[in-house]
Parts: sequence; structure tokens; C-alpha cells
Amino acid sequence: MTRALLARGDVVLVRPLHPGDTAEVLALHTRLTQQDTYFRFFGTPSGLAKLAAEIAAEPGPGHYAVGCYQRGALIGVANYEVLADSADAEVALVVDATVRTQGVATLLMEHLVSHARKTGLKRFLAEVLAENANVIHVFRDLGLRFEASIGGPERDVVMVLEEEPAYVEAVLERDSVADAASLAHLFRPSSVAVIGAGRRPGSVGNAVLGNLVASGFPGPVEVVNPHADEILGVPSVPSVAALTRTPELAVICLPAPAAAQAVEECGKRGVRAVVIISSGLTGTGAGERVHAAVREYGLRLVGPNCLGVVSTDPASPYDLTFLATPVKPGNIGVVTQSGGVGIALAESLGDLGLGVSTLVSTGDKYDVSGNDLLMWWAADRRTELAVLYLESFGNPRKFSRLARRLARTRPVLAVRSGSGDTAQRAAASHTAAAATPAVTRDALFEQAGVIAVDTVAELVDVIAGLSWQLLPGGPRVAVVSNAGGAGVLAADACEREGLVMAELSQDTRDRLAKVLPAEAAVRNPVDTTAAVRAEVFADALRAVLDDDGVDAVIAATVPTAVGDPGASLAAVLPPEYKTVFAVRPGQRARVAPLVPGRGVTACYDDPAAAAAVLARLVRYEQWLNRPEADERLESLADPDALRAFAREREGWLPPADAVELLRLADIPMVETHYVEAGDSMDAAAADLGSPVVLKADADGLLHKTAGGGVLLNVRGADRIMEAFRILRSRFGSALRGVTVQPMAEPGRELLVGVRSDPVFGPLVVFGLGGVDTDLIADHAARLAPLTGADADLLLDGLRSSKALWASGLDRAAVRELLLKVSRLAELVPELAELDLNPVRVRSDGCVALDVRARLEHVAAEDPFLRRLRD
Repeated sequence: MTRALLARGDVVLVRPLHPGDTAEVLALHTRLTQQDTYFRFFGTPSGLAKLAAEIAAEPGPGHYAVGCYQRGALIGVANYEVLADSADAEVALVVDATVRTQGVATLLMEHLVSHARKTGLKRFLAEVLAENANVIHVFRDLGLRFEASIGGPERDVVMVLEEEPAYVEAVLERDSVADAASLAHLFRPSSVAVIGAGRRPGSVGNAVLGNLVASGFPGPVEVVNPHADEILGVPSVPSVAALTRTPELAVICLPAPAAAQAVEECGKRGVRAVVIISSGLTGTGAGERVHAAVREYGLRLVGPNCLGVVSTDPASPYDLTFLATPVKPGNIGVVTQSGGVGIALAESLGDLGLGVSTLVSTGDKYDVSGNDLLMWWAADRRTELAVLYLESFGNPRKFSRLARRLARTRPVLAVRSGSGDTAQRAAASHTAAAATPAVTRDALFEQAGVIAVDTVAELVDVIAGLSWQLLPGGPRVAVVSNAGGAGVLAADACEREGLVMAELSQDTRDRLAKVLPAEAAVRNPVDTTAAVRAEVFADALRAVLDDDGVDAVIAATVPTAVGDPGASLAAVLPPEYKTVFAVRPGQRARVAPLVPGRGVTACYDDPAAAAAVLARLVRYEQWLNRPEADERLESLADPDALRAFAREREGWLPPADAVELLRLADIPMVETHYVEAGDSMDAAAADLGSPVVLKADADGLLHKTAGGGVLLNVRGADRIMEAFRILRSRFGSALRGVTVQPMAEPGRELLVGVRSDPVFGPLVVFGLGGVDTDLIADHAARLAPLTGADADLLLDGLRSSKALWASGLDRAAVRELLLKVSRLAELVPELAELDLNPVRVRSDGCVALDVRARLEHVAAEDPFLRRLRD
């Protein structure tokens, strides 16, 4: 059973149908007229009864049906029947006329599509009455490739089930619209009830009510407290049932058992959204009761165990938290799993004079999550910057898509958490050793365009930089300072962060020489000397800003008896085309607005902080300018054969099977022969050319070279036989077999691999291979599927990348290999690990010399199927 949203934000349940549902299916069909049906059949009562029984039959290989329920009532049904000896299925659906146009049919079709793909179906077919334009629109607008016949009383419809980006985007768009509609009950409520607000000052419930009253919420407010008639001037009633009106939003501040009961009462009363401040529910019967109530009554819920929610929407502002100080209205959206992080961030933003549009503390995250907020902010024009503190990802692949869509229009920031790798399982391959949880999470953020930081202090630094300045146009930075030491520190910090120290033009240097003392340094970093007046420093800064080779400037100043150059910055800034950060060593705050109350630009207490922020903004600007288009490889000759091969195997593949997997995936592998340990090498040795390499396949042997499992440059049949005997003797009963390959031509050895995470999906790893793999540990990673831009970032993401590609290696061949490995991970969800190490790269191509592959059959969930957290 899955909770999902209709187009207007109503929560429904979608689940497979079984024979016990026959009566409800029949009742639904009986209520309809012929014009209401979405398929051809409409017959006698006995015919309808037979049809209902067929639809509600037990799901099986040739049949599947789903129903949509709203508050316990069946409002829609969709089913498919597989056509004999084919990968096609005929689809039909019907929806109650009272909920038509709310997206029930589309939601049901999405669930059918998801299930059909898992079973290997290729197409949906339907016969639709020509006058039934509604259902034709439903089919056409799904986002699948669609064809419909023209003419006649019926339309023959074909929908291709192959997963394509257009379909995923269509589903996400529908999800975003529905989610935003449902969250309006939370962020724009017409009325509020505070359940459990106490009379005692200092209690959480009293503080929440006090903040609500002080926030100026314009709608009706009531309190539920059986021991008071009014609290803080707000009328109080003894129970939810006694409320004078049904509140749209309720906030609960009660002990765990009472909180669960309150949620149940809110559901029965018709409340649409609930915030549970209370803790102690998770892992108890109270928590289970809350989950059940959310499912039964279609509630949207924040918490439990949370700080609360703030919305500064001018039409309906409210503060339903126990924050100590009011939150300033602004354009920053915040979602945090930690109430403490929310408190710290709210205080820090307040110190900077910055405000929030929404602040949501999700706590134990029973329902509303970071993904919900990403969809809300995409539709909320007041939110211009999104901030996330997430300790876990419920659906990271969906998060990646949503964050990427939002980051295209406004910055998305995240605080990294859970970076430690202590939970990493013992690695069974080099790829697994490189694919730590932190690497996977960072790959997710980088590909989605999320600006990631490690601390709340760094988060505030970046927020300040984004709030008062434009994004830099590139990585070329100039430093202007009246304190030589500060300028040098700033230049060093810029280079550490990967920024480029701009080369000032001769015209710029001439302008600087005219206005600055003779002893000043007019090359980057520019040292004006400490003796210059503020207006002279301003002239120097203008000259640098006018240089076409400068994208951004760090202006580091200290006050002297001659003057305070920092005071002149406000007169020069903000330029409309360049990013400028101020640095004032010794200021009390880590970061502050240059001009209190106006901002103008961020002023940092240390050059390193300014350089770190600038580098993050440069990387974000570069991400925005990357091509979004996905590059598609030439289609595989027989993708179905590849999928079938994988479905029939599990665990670590024998070497011969691993080589066959690569062949089916069109991944280049050196010619390989495999001889079982108990077999004779005679025939193979006679057929093999010279020289060859022998590699042991033995239990527990991961690092073949270091473990003595590789014999190189073996020439002639006699020596091949002798080498085989050496490996038998060396590994004894642990030897399973020996791989024999022709010696590859010299080249650079690289590593390409895949590690599939049960939550994040497949991660593609790239790095130095062979003996360098563990010695140097130079790796980069991206989540599959890779775009061409992702592949380029992998190629350029190593510490050694610049030297690697300057040596004349075939970069295009390695890039194609990365895309092919990504495609393999997409086509074969059973691929748990793949280790191509080494991959030998030359100036004219690349080829894998060794492969390890592990398949694992798991029930993969569709990350983009529309459903709420449960």
C-alpha cells in the first residue's frame, strides 16, 4: 500500500487489487454510465460482475491491477492483461466521475507502468472510444512515446514503456505540482490549533503558542487544553472534538501517547496538516498509531521530535516553533533534521540581518522530508536560496533530480553529515574500497549542483556571499590589499582552493602605477601599501575591476592612522558585473555585511574564508554552464541478451562469465582464455601465441600482483605449462583456475568500476589502476547514469588528471568506456560490483585487462514512482 498525492494535493492510497476487492470493483463500475468508462466493454450486470472478478484476480505473470482509495473508498482502478507470447499488454482504467480531472487516472497509470517495466513488458496497448478524449489525453500526456490511430469509432493506442528522461521529467513535474498543493495546508493555513499549549511559561507548548501569537498570524487560532479557558489570550477548549471550527493545521505539544491520540482525533475531525513537536514516539506503539492515522486520514505531517515550522508568507505568517527569538522574513528556505542546527542557523542569519521564507525542522521525518521542500521551493517565488541539513536520504535518486532542477534557478546549499566511513563494509574489490558513503554522498551533491559545506559556520559564510553579490563569471581572481601579508595569505588561499590568480593587463598595471605609491606592488596580488588614503585604495580597486581578465576580487583591508580603505568599499561596490568580497582581519564576527542593514557585500575576518566561499560559487557557476543534454551511445546489439544473462546468475561471476558480461555490454576486454584448476593446459598452451600472462583465480586472492598470482611474459607452450604448475603449487586447493591472456602493449593503467548502493544506486568509480590503485588512492566518482559532462568531470577529477592527459593518452576512448560502464549499470540493476583493473590505456585506445563482477538479485524500487514517505 502506497500513499500518493492527486493533482490538488489530496492524499490517496494506491495498492494492488486482490479477489477480496471484487465487490468494490463491481460497485465502482455499476455507478458509471457508458460515457464514464475508459475502455470499450460495457455490458449486462452479469457481464460487469465477471469483469470485476477478472480485474480483481490475484496478481500474476499475465495480470496486474491497482486501485486508488480515498478515505477508504475505491475511486479508480487500472489493470493490464499480457497478450499471449508477447511483451505487450492491454491496459484499461476507470475512475469515479466525482473525482474526474484530479489526476487519479494518471497516478494509476504510473503505477502500472512501474510494475510492467519490472516484469519486462515493452508496450501498453489500448482500444479507446473515439469520443473519449479524456483518456486519450491521459495516455498521451504520461510522457511515454505514444501513437494513436486516426479515424473510425475507436482509437488504437500504443505506449512504449522504455524508460526515457522525458517520462521521468513528466512524472517529477506532476509530483511537484501535487506536492506543492498538499503543502499549502502546511505553509498557508487558514486556521491553526495548538494542542497541548500549557499555561506555564517556559513549557514548549506555551512557547509555541507565544511565538504563534507574536508572529501575527491573521487566521483563527484555538488551543486544546482541558484545564484552561484561555491561554495567552487565545480561547481554549477541552478536546479536538470541541474546537469551534476544523483547523487546517494543528501543532501538537503533548507526551507521546497523548500525541498519537491527538493525531487520530485530528484525522477524524478533517484536519489537513499536523506538526508534532513531541518526542518519544519513534519505536513505540504511539509512533505506529501516528503512522496508521496518517495513512487512514490522508494527513501531511511534520515531525515528530522537531523544532517546528516557520513561514513568513506575508499573506499568512506564523511561527510554530519554540525558538527564543523571532525569525526575520526573507528569501532563504531552510529544512533541517536537527532542531539544534535549525536554532543555530536561525540565530546566525538573524545576526547578519538575513531572513527566511520557510524553516522546517523535520525531526524523525515520518512524512514531510527534504524532497517535499525542494518541490515546494520550486513553486515558491519568495524562496531564492535553499538550505538543507539532512542526516539521511530516503530517496536519493529522486533528491538528485529535484535538487538539480531547483539548482538551475537558485542556489541549493547542504551541510554534509555522516561523513565517517566506519560503517563501510570490508571491501571485496578496489572499487568497493573507493566507494565510501562519503564519496557517494559527495557525488550526489556535485552532480545535482548542490553547494556542500562541512559546518554551520561555513554554511553561513556561503549564504552571506550569495546574499549580497553576483555569482563570479569565472575562476580568475585578483587580490587587492593595503596589508601585504593579508594579500599574500589571500592569494595562497585562492590557489589552494583551485582558483586562478588573474594576470593583470599592462593597461591595468599602468593605471595602478599612476595612483599608487612607487613602492606599491601593481601585479596580482596588488599591495597598495598601508599608507594610502581610502579614496586612493578605491581608485586602485576600480582599476582592477575594469580589467577584462578579472572575474572576481578579494579586497583585504586594515585601518591605519592614514585612513580606513574598508570604509571606501561601499562607494565602489556593488559593480554590476564583478563579484567582490571584503576581508577585514581582526573583525569580531566571522562574517558580517560590509554595511550593516544594507549588506553590499560579505566581509570576512580571514582571507581563507573568503577564498573558500568564492571557490564554491565558481564551481556552482561552472555547473550552471555545463550542458544538460545526455549523450546517448549507439544502442547495444542485443540488450535483452545482456539482461537475460544477468538474471540467470548471482554472486561473484566466474572469470569466463565476467568476460562474457563485458562482451554483451560492448566493453573492450583483452582476449581471454580460462582453464579450470583441474583441467589440462595442454590444448590451450598449444593454441596460445606468445608472450602471454597467467593470472591465478584463487579463493581470497584480491590483489593478484601483490599476492603472487600474476606471471608475466611467458613464452612458448613448455613455459606456459610450467607457469601453470607454479600457480597450482603456490595456491594449492584454493586455486579455482587460471586466466591466460596475450601480453598487452605498454600503457598507463587505470581503474574503472561500479559499486551499487541499495539506497543511492550505482556509483561509477574512476582512478589510477594497477599497482597505483592502493599506493596512491587517486579516485573520482559519479552516480549513474552518467552524462557526457559527468564523464568529463570524472576524467578531470583526479589529482593526477592534468599530467595524465598531457601525456598523450586516448582520453576519448576512456570517456566512451566510462559511458559504456554507466550504461551497463543502468541496464543491469543486478550489478552490485564491477572492477575493471587494470584498464590499459594507450594513445590509440584502451582495453580492460582484468575484470571482477558480482551480481545481486534485489527487489529494486522505482525511485521516481509517485509516493509519499511511509
